[in-house]
Amino acid sequence: MTRAYQTLESRAKRINDIHGALAILSWDAQTMMPKGGSEARGEQVATLSAMAHEIATADDLSDLLDEAEAGASSLDAWQAANLKKMRLAQRRASAIDPALVSSMAKATNRAEMIWREARANADFSMLQSDLDEVIDLTRDKAECLASTFELEPYDALLDTFELGLRRATIDPLFQRLAEGLPDLLERVLAAQVKPLPIVGPFPAAQQKALGKKLMAALGFDFEHGRLDESQHPFCGGLPDDVRITTRYDEAEVTSALMGVLHETGHALYEAGLPKGWRSQPVGSSLGMVVHESQSLLIEMQVCRSRGFLGFLSPHLTETFGPRAAFDADNLYRDAIWVERGFIRVDADEVTYPLHIILRYRLEQALLSGDLALKDMPGAWNDGMQELLGIAPPDDAKGCLQDIHWPGGAIGYFPCYTLGAIAAGQLFEAISKTTPSLDESIARGDFSELISWLRSSIHEKGSKTDMQSLLSDATGQQLTLDPYLAHLERRYAA
Repeated sequence: MTRAYQTLESRAKRINDIHGALAILSWDAQTMMPKGGSEARGEQVATLSAMAHEIATADDLSDLLDEAEAGASSLDAWQAANLKKMRLAQRRASAIDPALVSSMAKATNRAEMIWREARANADFSMLQSDLDEVIDLTRDKAECLASTFELEPYDALLDTFELGLRRATIDPLFQRLAEGLPDLLERVLAAQVKPLPIVGPFPAAQQKALGKKLMAALGFDFEHGRLDESQHPFCGGLPDDVRITTRYDEAEVTSALMGVLHETGHALYEAGLPKGWRSQPVGSSLGMVVHESQSLLIEMQVCRSRGFLGFLSPHLTETFGPRAAFDADNLYRDAIWVERGFIRVDADEVTYPLHIILRYRLEQALLSGDLALKDMPGAWNDGMQELLGIAPPDDAKGCLQDIHWPGGAIGYFPCYTLGAIAAGQLFEAISKTTPSLDESIARGDFSELISWLRSSIHEKGSKTDMQSLLSDATGQQLTLDPYLAHLERRYAA
């Protein structure tokens, strides 16, 4: 190992520590920070973002990387992979002017706070000017990255969320879904049996207690993480201090519980990253397709299965009292109930990809300038009508429901459905190698499941790329067939 490589590791740790602090500041802003702290928080985030950017673009960094690469023969496989990640990070950081980094941090912080008010008032016009600034800055960022990496601007943004991800990969998958899901939807709507309503009240404190019990059963470590509330459920923090959130509605219990289970999938991935490499680029999570595959595997493949809901049934009775609706078969009918709805995070597996395809189309149009931001509400409603046959009654149930665009996360949305596709592929592989998996899940024993994910996904960090990771774990690169087979088996059989 050369001195240059050792210096690079030391600097990477400093950047990692700054990003960890930013993650906790972001969590606080979305859970506990008073509204009046927004401006000061924006300054803090901008300062820390600029500090990380300065380290990542230091004048001597390119020479250090050159020297370390010249001595790469002295590195082991993890160190060599880490060095490649460092070079990539340096190229990305150097592509973007520090002033743009600072401006983006301030603009997104401000837009996220305004988004909360706009959504509460169902008024997109309240957000328009701040979001317009974020879109302009994101366009500048995309063009800088595109120039450096010789990519189209939207592909350059996709690449920041999942290395190597391109529209050329996404388009044929989404075309198959857009063409095939409407037929499946009609068949399911015609055949499904309506469940007994699961009627509240369900006190939020009891929902939280049950959520924490299920998190612990799955393996969440409360010595290194916590559960809180936010307007939009998320998983944040860092591997040794994972923060997840949900939101509660005392009239019903399903959304919050499934939100907790979804975010627990993210949290387990973070907590399972290789301990010896957590301060280094190679020890980070691989990308958002893989991250979403972990949350959706837990929520959709596992926790909406008959076995899991049989395990959940007595816990619901113990927490809220006996009710006919808590029968395991009824819980299953409720968990796989399909309907055309306005809200992405509440959507079922059959309609969810259509919500993502809408956002995928619209954000490309925003970035290219083909869609003016003032026309977004109308374009959104037209797209919902085309894909799902319904039009939102207001902006809160339409184009204001997600925080991603105010946060500058253009290029993120496709990762959700690609993650669902990967989750179907991974769960098929786990099931083949673990014949007792269904029985274990029904008993509330998730040790075999988590052990497989730890060794096949979590502990790999970002040593490889998404396609290679899937190929090693399942025998093939990302493929739609297991996911479609899962939908047919669960919803149309």
